[in-house]
This record gives sequence, C-alpha cells and structure tokens, in this order.
Amino acid sequence: MGTVIAVTAALGAACCFALAAVIQHGAARDTGEKLLSLRLLLALARNPRWLAGVTLGALSFAIQGLALAFGPLALVQPLAATDVLFALPMIAVARRYRLTRGDWADAGAVAGGIALFFAVAPPSEGTRAPGLAAWAPVILAAAAFAAVAGLAALRARGPAQVIWLAAGAGITYGVLDALTKSTVDLLADRGFTTLLRWEPYALLAAGILGTLLSQSAFRAGALSVSLPVIDTLEPVSAVLIGAFVFGERLAASPGQLAAQLAGGAVAAAGIAALSRSSVAAMEAGPEDPASQGADHALQVPRRP
Repeated sequence: MGTVIAVTAALGAACCFALAAVIQHGAARDTGEKLLSLRLLLALARNPRWLAGVTLGALSFAIQGLALAFGPLALVQPLAATDVLFALPMIAVARRYRLTRGDWADAGAVAGGIALFFAVAPPSEGTRAPGLAAWAPVILAAAAFAAVAGLAALRARGPAQVIWLAAGAGITYGVLDALTKSTVDLLADRGFTTLLRWEPYALLAAGILGTLLSQSAFRAGALSVSLPVIDTLEPVSAVLIGAFVFGERLAASPGQLAAQLAGGAVAAAGIAALSRSSVAAMEAGPEDPASQGADHALQVPRRP
C-alpha cells in the first residue's frame, strides 16, 4: 500500500510541477532583471502570475513530501522527474502546436525506461536520517557544481546559457529532494524537535538556491530546453544520494543492475532528446522573444 501511495503521489507532484513550471517560465521571461540576481527573485515576487506558479510549486513539493514519506528516493524521484512529459503538451497547447511522432517517441522512451527501471527490482528503503558526516561531501560537491554552473552561465549565450543554469538547478534540486526525504522522516520520528537539527535549514538554503538557478534558466530561454536538463540531472543525483548516503538498495544481482542502468539510460536519452524536440525548435523560432533579443514574455495562458 505504501508503494502505491508513493507512486501515485510522485506522479501527481510531477503533473503539478509541470503546470507550475509553465506558468513560472512565462512570468520569468516577462522580467528584465539580470540572471542569478536577487533582484530577479524580488521582481518575480511582485508578479501575481509567478506567485500562482509558486503556489502550485509548493503544492507539488508537499505532494512529493508525501511520496517520500512512503517510498525511497530511488523510487520517487525518477517518477517525479516525468514532469517534462506533462509540460510539453502544455507548451504545445499554449503555442497552438501539434506534437510530432518523434516527440511522442521520445516521451515513450522516457516512460519505457522508467518502467524498466522499476520492473526489474523496485528500490528498497535505507537509512532514515544519515549523519552530517555522510552528507558533507554531497553538499560541498553540489555547492561547488552550482557555483561553476552559475559562472559558466554568465559567460555563455543562447542554449548553452540555459543548459548551464538548468544543470545547476537540477543538481541542487537533487540535493533538495534528498534533504526533503530526510526531513520528512525526522518529522515523523521526532516531531517538531527536528527544527533543532541542521536538515530543515539546509533544505531552506537548497530551495532558495534551486529557485534562483531555475528561474534564471527560465528567464534565459525556452522551457523545453531547461526542463529536460533539470529532469535528467535531478533524479540521477537523487538516486545516487539515495544509494551512497541513505544506503538504499537498487538491484540485487549484476544482471538486474545492468537492466536498471539500461532503463535509466533509455529514460535519460529520451529526456535529452526532448530538449531538441520540435517543441524546443518551435519555442526558439522567430516568434520567440529569445531569438530576437526581446524581453517580453512567452505568452502562456493562465490555464494551459
């Protein structure tokens, strides 16, 4: 029963986050503030449409927390990363564009790869609250990568800039997901005394950094470029943290592990292909503000 709740909640979180991302992307493209600046977040905080997206994102985060309370990171995060499968049809509807057979084939590769990953051997639970010593290398490595990605993005232009920002956001969100898992389990075990520990505050810091990077990526270019990058790196980093920090077990045999890796590779390839899909080309076409250097927003209806 716990697995059913985790799977259902993870897919619900993916759908909710996809809608939030579409709305936030439209608002982020509307602002003229510089990338990776607090002024960008302050400007967005005055935008009612962006705040509506934030509300949906918070709902997605709460649903994801429910999923993590009933399932391991290695189960929940690959499912939560399927938000790109919900977002692309929303973008297509918003832009009055019909998805091609290639788009559907790439989406099928994502779904099939994830299905294979879980069909071979569902991941098992690990340690509920790893110590700071286990966390320290992960947090330092993620912070260093986010810094490098931010600096590289400031020097880059076009799709490369979007990809660097999205990569930093994806790794940061993977850490955020793992911290959410740890905090949810601590709250279940210790109640509000969890607020005396470091995890909730690291969770808050990761959330702010991830938001800054993701909104900068949304500001910089097409959602169909940034979202697949985030959805590739976020679950990969979360699954690795689950295995090496939480001790979650994946496959029990080399053959099963190989099949899981193959499924993960197919899903990652499908997500990467979606960043070069016809929707991405359409978003970057002449009608897109980014291609003309304009600062006006990608027009997205309030209810895609």
